[in-house]
Amino acid sequence: MSGILYIVATPIGNLSDITFRAIETLKEVDLIACEDTRHTRILLSRYSISKPLTSYFEHNKLKKSKELIVLLKEGKAIALVSDAGTPGVSDPGYRIIKDAIDSGVEIVAIPGASAAIVALALSGMPTDRFVFEGFLPNKRAARKKRLAEFKSEKRTIIIYESPHRVLAALRDIKEVLGDIEIACVREATKKFEEVKRADASKLITHFEEKAPKGEFVLVVSLKRRKQVEGT
Repeated sequence: MSGILYIVATPIGNLSDITFRAIETLKEVDLIACEDTRHTRILLSRYSISKPLTSYFEHNKLKKSKELIVLLKEGKAIALVSDAGTPGVSDPGYRIIKDAIDSGVEIVAIPGASAAIVALALSGMPTDRFVFEGFLPNKRAARKKRLAEFKSEKRTIIIYESPHRVLAALRDIKEVLGDIEIACVREATKKFEEVKRADASKLITHFEEKAPKGEFVLVVSLKRRKQVEGT
């Protein structure tokens, strides 16, 4: 009889942002697959959880997924966690989830934190319809091409960015989409959480003067721009 793969959402910053069900699940499984064992041990230590860990990340996902599927087929219960948030969203978790489905393994989701939804809620942008873009391409030409695809987008757009690329992304957004309003959410739920809602040009100036630090989520609405222009 096959085991169960649990997709367990973990806090995106504040370690108190975890569900009772997630804690119970992590205590009961046979193995926890995580991106960074050192990072996950901090969370487990907080809740006095002692379980075997195995690393599962971008560069070993193909090999490790096969190994984990074998264990699942043998009846093991495995929890999949990411460094932060819900596994499978902009991380390699999608691979083992797909492989588990293809292998007929039961999957159970333990919902919880998501940086995208937190940023959307904080943004003040329309929330009735939105699209999650994840990370934009690294190279500028590809990034500008991707942004150009949003010119007729009516839904709110959610973008993840790293601190060393956020300025480049903001400059390209301004060049391709105009000096639009952006909600810039930095280090959500953490000690130095910051939410700045401003035109792209003002955000660029801000981060030129103050070096970006931490993880960023950019929330953009072209619908908002059109409404402002029409008034």
